[in-house]
Amino acid sequence: MSRQLLRSDKLYTPRYRYTPCVRTGPFYFLSGMIGFDPATGQLVGGGTYCETRQILKLLQLALPDWELTLEHLVQARIYTTRMDQFSEINRAWEEVFSTVDPPARTSIGVAALPAGATVEMEFSLYCA
Repeated sequence: MSRQLLRSDKLYTPRYRYTPCVRTGPFYFLSGMIGFDPATGQLVGGGTYCETRQILKLLQLALPDWELTLEHLVQARIYTTRMDQFSEINRAWEEVFSTVDPPARTSIGVAALPAGATVEMEFSLYCA
């Protein structure tokens, strides 16, 4: 099975050497995303809710570049330094997945995330 390295100009430029999306066969694996503003390269302000909303916004902007939609999502992993604010993550999540069936989801509390983020998400997709 071959491997394709995919990028999107809708996402911020990685600061380190990694590929935002890797496709192998019908499976797509998106690297962890934090709530960066692509225009400034900085984390959006406003805390957990705003960071989560930004991640999901970036996801929705990038998916068409790879001919994918939210319906192709099969797995989401959420990492957060603020489990006490998980209701804010869920609030942003519900805004996106109110009309689309959500993927399977795992949530993990962590001590720290890149750039001082409070939320990071990674996604897996399937498109036959």
